[in-house]
Parts: sequence; C-alpha cells; structure tokens
Amino acid sequence: MGKVKQILIMIFILLAVSGASSVDQLHKWRKSMSSGASSSSGVSRVGSSVIFQLYGNVYPNGFYFVQVFVGHPPRPYFLDPDTGSDLTWLQCDAPCVRCTKGFHPLYRPTNDLVVCRDPLCASLHSSDYRCDDNPEQCDYMVEYADGGSSLGVLVNDLFTLNLTSGVRIFPRLTLGCGYDQLPGVSDHPLDGVLGLGKGKSSIVSQLSDQRVVKNVVGQCLSGKGGYLFLGEDVYDSSRITWTPMSRDHTKHYAAGSAEFFFDGKSTGIKNLNVIFDSGSSYTYFNSQIYHSLISSIKKGLSRKLREATDDRTLPFCWKREKPFESIRDVNKYFKPLALRFPNGRKAKPQFEIPPEAYLIISSKGNACLGILNGTDIGLDNLNMIGDISMQNKMLIYDNEKQAIGWTAANCDQPPSSNRATL
Repeated sequence: MGKVKQILIMIFILLAVSGASSVDQLHKWRKSMSSGASSSSGVSRVGSSVIFQLYGNVYPNGFYFVQVFVGHPPRPYFLDPDTGSDLTWLQCDAPCVRCTKGFHPLYRPTNDLVVCRDPLCASLHSSDYRCDDNPEQCDYMVEYADGGSSLGVLVNDLFTLNLTSGVRIFPRLTLGCGYDQLPGVSDHPLDGVLGLGKGKSSIVSQLSDQRVVKNVVGQCLSGKGGYLFLGEDVYDSSRITWTPMSRDHTKHYAAGSAEFFFDGKSTGIKNLNVIFDSGSSYTYFNSQIYHSLISSIKKGLSRKLREATDDRTLPFCWKREKPFESIRDVNKYFKPLALRFPNGRKAKPQFEIPPEAYLIISSKGNACLGILNGTDIGLDNLNMIGDISMQNKMLIYDNEKQAIGWTAANCDQPPSSNRATL
C-alpha cells in the first residue's frame, strides 16, 4: 500500500503543477470563442485522439482509474472507466444525499441543466418516460450489476482534453450530477464513473458528434496501470485481430458466438455470448463453462500443487510448497485458455487468455482463479471478459465499423511520444 500512496502523492503533485496551465489555456480558448473560433480550435477529428493515463491494477487494488479535468477552472477527478455503461457522472454537491468516500471534494455543478426533452436525456430512459413533472431538468438513475447505483440530474460542463495533435480543447459535454449513490459489492473509492459504452450519452459518442474524435474506444491494461484512448490514430488497424460486434447486444460491446478452448483444444462448448466490460475486475463465465473450466484445471494440475482452502481471496486458490512470487510463475502449472470467434472467414479470430490473464497471486503467495461464476450474480448465459483477461492486450471497440479488435501489447509503454497523454 506504501507504493500506492506514493503514486497518488505524485499524481496530486502533477495535478497541482498542471492546474495553472489548464486555467490559462481555458482563458485563451474562451477568448478565441468570443472571436468566432470553433470549440475544437480548428482541429479536424481525422487523425486526432485523446489518451488518458490509467492507474491501478486488478489485484490488490481491484480497480483502474483515470484522471479527468472538469469545470472552470478545471478541477481533477478520479473516474472508473467503464465500457459497460454509457453515462459519465461525478459525485455531486447538489447537495449530496448519500455520497461515498472519494479522492477529491464533491463536484459543484453548473446551472446549465439538460432539459427533459433533450435527446441525450431520452437515451437514458424508456420510450414511455414522461417529462410532465420536471420539464426543465433531466433526472437519471443508473444501476450496475454489483448492486450499486447513482441518482441525479444531467448538466453540461467543460472538459479539458489534450488531443494527440498537440492541441488542448475544452468541449462542453453532458454528465451526471450524482447526488445519491448506493455503493455496490465492488465499490471503489473514486469520484465517479467515466461512461464509455455504445449509447448516445457516452463521452466518446458526444465527442464523435462534435467531430472531435472518431467513435472508437481503446484500452491497454497492465499490472501497473496502462492507458485508455478515444479515437483511432493510436493503432495500426492492419495489425489488429478483428471480429464483428454482435447485433444482438445493443448496450454492450459484444462479439459473436464463441467457442471455448482449453490448452489449445476445443472443449466442445460453443455459441457462447461474450461481452467485454472494463468496469469488471474479474472475468465471469456462465455455470456450464465455469464448472467445465474448474474440472479441466483440476485434471491438469501438477501434483506439486494442492487447493488452498484456507485462502479466501477468491473461491479457488492453489498453493505449492514454496509461495508464488510472481504471476509469471503460474505458466509452469496452468494451461492457456482461448475464445474463438466467427468473422465470416476461414481463419477465425482467437482471443487468447494465458494463465497470467486469469490468475492472481494472493497476499498469501497462492495462485487464485480470477474467473468467477456469472450465473451466480445474475448474468444468466452472458460471459463477461473483465480487466484480468484484458491485461497486456490493446482492446479496441470501433463503433464506426461495428468491430472489436485486439493485439498483444506492452501496456506499460505509452503510445509514441508525439501523442499527448492526460
């Protein structure tokens, strides 16, 4: 935990140093706006992206976060990047009825309320939602799979973003002023959520509508953090393995029906519905594939390993005579997994999940399974690829081409130095 505190102290120092320059830039931008310049400072969205530094890890922190600057003057907030939901929201002093502990003071909302009949408001509600009670504002409520929720109103405010072209912009975007939060089972001590889903209210959709970036979300996770990007100029598309997004899932980044492989061999389990969700630390398989996986792991285990029933870190942990010191050590004892997806071609794309992408090393030095039973938490037949299985890969969700892509990557190495990172 000492290292985590040191990292956070360094972040706060960086924020303090960068704060004044952000205010100066904002004043210059507002001046240019009054003289007729565009909010994107004349920059075309073609060839531009926004890159965020990611902090955290799957274990022991249990979450990743980015820093985002909102308001005038710009103030920093630590947000949970979530590809499984659309709305970005901050814990808000409106005043706050129930707020969880965050890193920064509560967000003070602007008076720029989003009206109920705004299309962004409509995208968060069912078609029969009525605006009769509060036509001058848009109330929202978002609920998450872990039981957490946020209740509030939509507002517009300025975001401070650095484009890879080297230009800093201040787009006015819609976000939630969350004044009533209920923590979920996997609640994290952050200031809010950065919604990166497919819906109209997500940050990337809004930036795309303003012609700032293409409607593409990407991430690269490691045990030390990684990076997140919006836009398409961070990668070479020809080097990416692509599979079409499923048309059956309009709210999630889902691939077509997958076939499950263990140690390079088909298990015979096919037609799996698979979604990718950066808001989940661990991967979840439905009961059928989960129990099949447990059985296969146990059959293939070395006699040098035995189940660590005294380790409650996760449901299944294994120990050896000498504690595991590094996640790389697990490759000697555990087999790789894979999901094979259709793409209309003879050679089907395969999403590899090596042992270090489905196991963690607990504080007791045991290897624990980071794949859980999704049926037990109400995911039914859905299979969710979480952060643990996305590590050391660049994951790309291209909403323009309706495709999901991935490639092996060193996520500790940020994109080339000519690209600005927040």
